[in-house]
Parts: sequence; C-alpha cells; structure tokens
Amino acid sequence: MIRVKPLTQLMTTDEHQNQPRYKRVLLKLSGEAFQNRDNGESLDPEILISIALQLKKVCDMGTQVAIVVGGGNIFRGLTGENSGVDRTTGDYMGMLATVINSLALQSALEKIGIHTRVMTAISMPAVAEPFIRRRAIRHLEKGRIVIFGSGTGNPYFTTDSAAALRATEIGADLLIKGTKVDGVYSSDPMKNPDAERYDKISYNEAIRNQLRIMDAAAFSLCMDNRIPIIVFNFFKPDEIIRVLNGEPVGTMVYE
Repeated sequence: MIRVKPLTQLMTTDEHQNQPRYKRVLLKLSGEAFQNRDNGESLDPEILISIALQLKKVCDMGTQVAIVVGGGNIFRGLTGENSGVDRTTGDYMGMLATVINSLALQSALEKIGIHTRVMTAISMPAVAEPFIRRRAIRHLEKGRIVIFGSGTGNPYFTTDSAAALRATEIGADLLIKGTKVDGVYSSDPMKNPDAERYDKISYNEAIRNQLRIMDAAAFSLCMDNRIPIIVFNFFKPDEIIRVLNGEPVGTMVYE
C-alpha cells in the first residue's frame, strides 16, 4: 500500500517557494465534461480545447498531472441495462467509451504542444499503452500528462474508483474532482436553496452526513491512503489554478 504525505507536509516551504504547492495531482473528469448540452454533441471540439488550455496552465506551474475520464457522454453500463444489455457487457462498453474520451483529450492536448500518454487497463496496444505503474510515474516525471482510460479494467467499478486507485498507485498528493458545481453541499443546492456548502470536511464527517462525494469504494480508498480530495467547479476560468495555489476554492475532504 502506497502512503502519501499528510496534508500538512504538502505546503510550500520558504526555501521551496518557487515549487508548486502539489507535486503530483490526479484530476477526475466526468464524460459529460466533454459534451455540449445545447446541441447534444458528445465530444465538442471547442470544449476539448478549452479543457486542454486549462491543463496547459497547470503544467506550466510545474505540477505533474494525471487524469481519469469517465464515459457517460457516450455510454453508461447502468443505462445499458435499461436497453437490454447485461450489466457486465454494459460496463465494458462504458470502459471503451472512456478510451474514446481519452484519445479525444490527448488529441486536443497535443494540438497545443502538450506531450501526452494514454494508458489503459484493458490491453489495446494499437491505440494506447497498457497501464504499468512505474512507466506511468516515469511519464509524469518527464512532464507528460498521463490519461488513464478504461477505468479499473473491471466491471462493477466506477471511474471514481479508478481515480482513487490510480491516485494511490502513482503516489498523488491530491485528487481533484472537476465538476460543474463549486463544491460539496449538505443537500442538492438545485432543490434546496438553503443547502450549506462545506469549505472543508473530514472523511468521517462526510460519511456520517452521507455526502455522496464519490462512490463508497473510491472514498474508502482515498481515506485509507490519506489522499485529500478537492471538489470544485472545473469550468470556472482558472479555478483549477486557484485550487493548486492553495486558495480556499471548492470543498476539501481531508483526514
């Protein structure tokens, strides 16, 4: 089991003030992040380039970036069950959808000069590298963005679980979950205008309050390995930069 540094040890010290606050982070993005809801396009080129430009700014800070993407804009295993596709087959179809998204994001990143590698848990050497932990870490150390596709490679596990697993394996200092909301609320803010947004919350408090930050397996993996999570609005300009600069953005879940 890989142990990461406690949050208190991740702060920038005076003698290393030019170093990024977090050396290595894993970003979790849902497949819907690539979708244009206005015209229904599953992979919008303008959205992909805007995401790539945000990630370029992170790389320019000197932070090593790994990404796990979902596939919900193309196919979801659970949705497939309603169409007569059995859950296991549907989950594998969803994993393939994450690879499509991974390749699309890789293309957008490379168009703006960012060296990128796609690694998959399901072997498909014609389009991507197989996931090998040491190789992934080496890519990160060389300044490449690494995109992890096909989830964990196993049915019945979400891409949240894949994000927590890969963050643990690569020794990420932080898992950041980019969403379209600005943090974690006590209840759905769209339904309850009095919902309270948390600035910080402990793992145990999140469990006690039954806050659905990630699925249970993913959340437990982060908690066991002391990986802090920040949930924030990825689509607010430069919000990810503020997160990585340590500004009070979104909601931090910590030990």
